[in-house]
Amino acid sequence: MENMLLVGLSRQMTLQRQMDVVANNIANINTSGFKAERTMFEEYLSPGAREDNFVGRDRRVSFVQDRATMHDFAGGALEQTKNPLDVAIDGNAFLAVQTPNGERYTRDGGLQINSQGQLVTAAGAPVLGANGPIVFQQTDHDINISQDGTVTVLEGINRIDSVRGKIRMVNFAQPQRLVKEGSNLFSAGPGANPQPSTTSKLNQGFIEKSNVNSVVEMTRMIDVTRAYTELSNMLQSQGDARRTAIEKLADVPA
Repeated sequence: MENMLLVGLSRQMTLQRQMDVVANNIANINTSGFKAERTMFEEYLSPGAREDNFVGRDRRVSFVQDRATMHDFAGGALEQTKNPLDVAIDGNAFLAVQTPNGERYTRDGGLQINSQGQLVTAAGAPVLGANGPIVFQQTDHDINISQDGTVTVLEGINRIDSVRGKIRMVNFAQPQRLVKEGSNLFSAGPGANPQPSTTSKLNQGFIEKSNVNSVVEMTRMIDVTRAYTELSNMLQSQGDARRTAIEKLADVPA
């Protein structure tokens, strides 16, 4: 296959990947605590041009390579809900939660209480405290979550606060090593070791909205669509030219 077709194909593959990322960002505009993703590409030089009339740097063919997908951990806007179970993280920390696949991390602070009395995420994952999941009793009321994550309640007719646990917040020295999973969760990839957060705070009665900028993402989608269409037309023209050349050569008398 000609170098031009190979280069064009490599670009189409990266554009498809970029469209997948942009579409996922747009689909999660209203997902609490969602962090957008960004694609990163790089030039890959291959010594593919081997004809004698190519010398020096002209012998190398420049391809487009999908290098990585980066997480955008910029904070989202805070929205007040006045729900005592909703918390928004002020800082770069994550909530630690328990899943069937092990410990995971999220910025989604839209919490609730399940049928077992556990404090869980919207997806049902128990929120971890210093000593495991945080569990409430049936007579608990007036739930208060302090900025350091301490959860206190009034139990029954008592007027003295009872502590139910302390929400565990962690951060990472290399957050880009986190691996995004479903249900708005991250897992700790190689080298991403969770450490207790000492500077982040919780705001009770708020949730952090998605940090996706809808206008920017729609603009990116339009740019990707146009680039893909123009490239497809160029490759189609190249293919038509080759087919025409072959047909004319076939008509040349022997």
